[in-house]
Amino acid sequence: MAKYLVDGMTCGGCAASVERAIKELAPNSTVSVDLAAKEITVGGVDDDAVIQQAVENAGFEYKGQV
Repeated sequence: MAKYLVDGMTCGGCAASVERAIKELAPNSTVSVDLAAKEITVGGVDDDAVIQQAVENAGFEYKGQV
């Protein structure tokens, strides 16, 4: 599991968009979103570039691994 900072998420819809985008690129991943901390926790993905691409595809700003 790895944690990443994501800027721009403000609501449950935002969280769902990020989760969906990650699942599209990494179907076997696990994703949890902490809106207050602006963090996502992702398991089952070894490539940070996949996470970055998914976050940006969803329209949010990828800030890197925590």
